[in-house]
Amino acid sequence: MQTFTLKPLRISRLLSQEQLAQMSGLNVRTIQRIESGHNASAESMKCIAAALDVEIDELIQEKAMIDKNSENWRALPLFLKIWFMFNFLQLRPTRDSATRIEVIAHAFGFLFCCAGFVSEPALAGGLILLGSAYFFHFLKWQGDKYGIWYEHSTD
Repeated sequence: MQTFTLKPLRISRLLSQEQLAQMSGLNVRTIQRIESGHNASAESMKCIAAALDVEIDELIQEKAMIDKNSENWRALPLFLKIWFMFNFLQLRPTRDSATRIEVIAHAFGFLFCCAGFVSEPALAGGLILLGSAYFFHFLKWQGDKYGIWYEHSTD
């Protein structure tokens, strides 16, 4: 899924949505839709990129990853850095991977809890999976709280 970094670029150039719409020749509502995460046509993206004097690739970002060079990451205590890397089993853990793990753990945890009516070990496994799901939800919350996620484009 693609995310657009239009709003931060627009704000960094001290432009209102109306000003950007006028500069790009687009409707204000189009700018608002793109900033809220809706898909944009290639032509709209070209107009916006030209108005902001950036490449289209700078407007389109693929996934949120931890930026090991950011000030927020450097300021993070060592135990939290280890916490994130260990739990995601990746050197560059993504927020998307935490979401996937959380959803899978919730789904299977619920299924195993339902199977717990027949088998006690299934109930125990379901509770462990549900606990894991909430644990990864907590990890995402911490990543957002400490501001260590950033948009990273993959070429």
